[in-house]
Amino acid sequence: MMTTIADFTAKLPNGEEISLADKLGKVLLIVNTASKCGFTPQYTGLEALWRRYRDRGFEVVAFPCNQFGAQEPGNAEEIASFCSLTYDVTFPLMAKVEVNGDGAAPLYDWLKQEAPGLLGSKAIKWNFTKFLIDRDGEVVRRYAPTDKPEGLEKDIERLL
Repeated sequence: MMTTIADFTAKLPNGEEISLADKLGKVLLIVNTASKCGFTPQYTGLEALWRRYRDRGFEVVAFPCNQFGAQEPGNAEEIASFCSLTYDVTFPLMAKVEVNGDGAAPLYDWLKQEAPGLLGSKAIKWNFTKFLIDRDGEVVRRYAPTDKPEGLEKDIERLL
């Protein structure tokens, strides 16, 4: 049996658990984010993608993560406030997660298995690693933190 995004849940910042099966039929860009990172300005590009393509079934889903240089120290309210006030973020922010190690969210264990990084590495190397998911809930591609959101448009458009 093949695993898809539908086999996982995620927590909202308020702690409510949601089924990612509700995301089937959409093209998703899943990103581990941080507020105090050199890549944090990518929020602008992520928001632009979300606004440009959301009416066509595209969604950015951000998972704040504090595992890299402790660059996401805030609580859910502080993260949401920062993202909204600094980058006018309106796409969904999930609860803070771990993406590597024993405490990694099962979703991230699956994403890393489905789309290994450079030289087959499974670990997430830094904030703003991105995973593109198709409408069937399958991983299409992994992008490095240095891949800017605007550089993903052709891949997103192909799936829409």
